[in-house]
Amino acid sequence: MPDAVRSLRLLMMGLGGMQAVLGLALVTRSMVVATAVWGDGGSSSPCCTAPDDDRAGMVVVAGLLVLAVSAWGVTTALKFPTRHQNLRVSALAYGWMALPFSLAFFPVIPLLGFAWLVPAVLAVIRPNQPESRAWFNLRPV
Repeated sequence: MPDAVRSLRLLMMGLGGMQAVLGLALVTRSMVVATAVWGDGGSSSPCCTAPDDDRAGMVVVAGLLVLAVSAWGVTTALKFPTRHQNLRVSALAYGWMALPFSLAFFPVIPLLGFAWLVPAVLAVIRPNQPESRAWFNLRPV
């Protein structure tokens, strides 16, 4: 496996691991996250459920989506040794999918947004390098 493909594989596993931690945090701490994002809904709700309960449900769904994207990236990276052409396309799409995560972090924690942006940009660039194209096209490098 060429160095460009090996580094892309490690990069995707690292991004997938960070996304998995984020997804688990969103799922397990959904009420805290909902309160932090939307504020306290107050106790003047007209019926049986508080607005925070509905918003916590949205946070859980977002966390499950983040976990699904994480699983996609790690699974794609683990299948790299098969050298299938669609894996390069999947890696490229995963890199583009990782970019919005960095944009979402910039307003909250700028350092984390920047730390996420650099690997996401590299995950977009690496699949298009000549070594990566040759590896996934089953041509000898």
